[in-house]
Amino acid sequence: MGATFASPTLVGASSKASLLEAGTSGDPDSVSFSLHHRVVLVTGSSTGLGKAMAFALAEAGARVALNYAHNQSRAEHTFAEFAARGYTGTLVRADVTDEDDVNRLVQQVKADLGPIDILVPNATCDQPQRRIEQYGWAFYQQMLDFFVKSPYLLTRACLPHMKEQRWGRIINIITEVFTLGVAPFTAYAAAKGGQVGFSRSLATELAPFGITVNMISPGWIPVERHEKDSQAMKDAYMSTIPAGRWGVPEDVAGALVYYASDAASFVTGQFLTVSGGRSFGI
Repeated sequence: MGATFASPTLVGASSKASLLEAGTSGDPDSVSFSLHHRVVLVTGSSTGLGKAMAFALAEAGARVALNYAHNQSRAEHTFAEFAARGYTGTLVRADVTDEDDVNRLVQQVKADLGPIDILVPNATCDQPQRRIEQYGWAFYQQMLDFFVKSPYLLTRACLPHMKEQRWGRIINIITEVFTLGVAPFTAYAAAKGGQVGFSRSLATELAPFGITVNMISPGWIPVERHEKDSQAMKDAYMSTIPAGRWGVPEDVAGALVYYASDAASFVTGQFLTVSGGRSFGI
């Protein structure tokens, strides 16, 4: 069920919006990062990186659908914060690994905000580190469901509108665990590797339709679900970041707004690493 908040005017009726909208006048030498009149779906966006990405897209002028699967109280708190900032959006509960739920989600967003122009599959599950002998196939399957099946289902559901208007953005969230071969993490790394292959092939397939498909690969950016990780583990990781600081969710959000905008209209199939120099793209 969708819960929609619509402000009288989209956020950004200010000097910030004027800067974002540079390039909408038809000047071929200007660049636009504005997302006004665009509808975005960010799955798994009630907390963590997903929340920051949804808020950043709304700040750029988009109408944003936030999604959650289980924690209704947390999701409603996030959406209340979203609405209090004057953003326009909707909150929809759905299991993005289930085909019927995905189709219902996309139709609910269309009813509340309009058809989806920009898709960000971000929903995830727990990712415990275990040696391969400790993983059962059911756990591998869960990884594949979240990082291959879900992007596939969401893309299929959103494509008709994107193809019809010959404009669309699909932005998949990857991980340095894949690029660095982090162990013991075979299930997560394998599923994310599948998502990379899916994204690259899809980018080539959809380019003739004006639809770009790109990837963002964050390093370890501590959010709520990392609160119980040991300080020793965090200190060890921090010592390997050349930039000398932790990444924050807004670092990923900024990269996302670029990929979603017209400024990136000739960029597709690319892999942007956001890790303070700790890891590099492929």
